Amino acid sequence: MAVIDELIREEEDGSISFGNYELAEKTKKDGFEYNGDSYKIKTFNEITKLEKNGMFVYESVPGTAVHEFRANDKKVMFTVEGDKDAQVTLELEAETEYKVHVSDVYVGKMKTNLGGKLSISVELEENDKVDVVIEKN
Repeated sequence: MAVIDELIREEEDGSISFGNYELAEKTKKDGFEYNGDSYKIKTFNEITKLEKNGMFVYESVPGTAVHEFRANDKKVMFTVEGDKDAQVTLELEAETEYKVHVSDVYVGKMKTNLGGKLSISVELEENDKVDVVIEKN
């Protein structure tokens, strides 16, 4: 796997990949059309943030690269890559319980807050990647 040089792209399997944690300066791309929605990506070594139609979707601190991101009403799946451990925050359904799996290990159940935010920590080493699956309980 590698960073996403074009910042965001649609994959052959219909998922999207985004982010470049190797950039020294904040770089953004706005107006990326995917499945009828407009996406905006901001990314560099300190943060990666994805918005859909002006609404928060994903954020990591420090920056990461996300591969094969898929989301629907019941499940979010993606592979995250970075050069150091990261805090990942996702916008999901408010006050809802989710089952979280990181690298095929069941981490436990987590409940989103009033704003629908769910945060997880992922342990990453240089060029390491971790699979994340979050399912509505």
